[in-house]
Amino acid sequence: MIHIDEVTLREIRLPLRTPFRISSGTVSHRRILLLQLRDRSGAVGWSECVAAEHPNYSPETIDTAWLMLRDWILPLVLEAPLEAPNHVHPRLERKVRGHPMAKAAAEMGIWELAARMEGVPLARMLGGTQDRVPVGISLGIQDSPEALVEVARAALEEGYRKIKLKIAPGEDFDYVSRVREALGSEAPLMVDANSAYSLGDAPELARLDELDLMMIEQPLDRTDLLQHARLQERIRTPICLDESIDCLDRARDMLELKSGRIVNVKPGRVGGFAPALAIHHLCQKGEIPVWCGGMLESGIGRAHNVALASLPNFQLPGDLSPSARYWSRDIVDPEWTMDEEGRVQVPLDRPGMGVTVDEERVEALTVRRERIGPGG
Repeated sequence: MIHIDEVTLREIRLPLRTPFRISSGTVSHRRILLLQLRDRSGAVGWSECVAAEHPNYSPETIDTAWLMLRDWILPLVLEAPLEAPNHVHPRLERKVRGHPMAKAAAEMGIWELAARMEGVPLARMLGGTQDRVPVGISLGIQDSPEALVEVARAALEEGYRKIKLKIAPGEDFDYVSRVREALGSEAPLMVDANSAYSLGDAPELARLDELDLMMIEQPLDRTDLLQHARLQERIRTPICLDESIDCLDRARDMLELKSGRIVNVKPGRVGGFAPALAIHHLCQKGEIPVWCGGMLESGIGRAHNVALASLPNFQLPGDLSPSARYWSRDIVDPEWTMDEEGRVQVPLDRPGMGVTVDEERVEALTVRRERIGPGG
């Protein structure tokens, strides 16, 4: 039985080593919302809300998530004990519409806490079978094709198993073709448009077929499935859906419409581990490979993603870059690293998420906090 009696919300400010640019904007530092959940037994679990500062990827932001957690979601978590972590999502869905990132922060924290209480690795509790998972890297839009070639070549030399190139209209084929020419036909390249195109851009997107890419991620509107299906009929490169798959029903619709051939599963985007597992199982049954995307998480969010990515149908490298890729110093010990084969080790020798939170560093980075619970 899980009986949460206190949750502390914290906002930390973590500067990126270098600014990260996508089609919808540039990020130079991350405002990160952390949750510290305490069970009546004294056990503690941690989680991270992936909502960004601005509503450019999702309607949610760190500030809307804070409000929803404080006033609506955490009171539901605190109102009664839970028999198991997979009971959290249904309880939240009955009372709160939308706000999946805020819900996921609470739900995933309870999974992590439950794993600690049972003394098992989070990956094993989720049903993970892999002890190492392949790592990809996401490269932001660069100032020139030459600059993109330089960072992509460095990524390939570091051993990354997938190199994701962010694109936007006017910064697409010429940029990516230069990378393909420079890195060769075997380099594992894909592109991510973050919904920057329309179906009218199909001829330009079809040019990318020449480059033998692993996939084109989310080229069209984040709410769309039908136009993606029409685009997939016109291009050879597999479409991977990200923003469009925000729940299990949308994944079912994608399979029926044939809107894409790959799914990027981000647990924060879909509302937590329970819906992420359901999407994984559905795609596995439908022979649709999945991979785990990233949201510029700290080491806490990375730990949750690594645990999820250990499930068997995560067949493609995830955006699980080492801590040093984004941060001069992370907030967990040990920091996340990648081995010579381009894989990250799933921590199966420790309970919970498998890393320890550097609470002194978190405290030093905290700019606001609020305790939710009796007397909070």
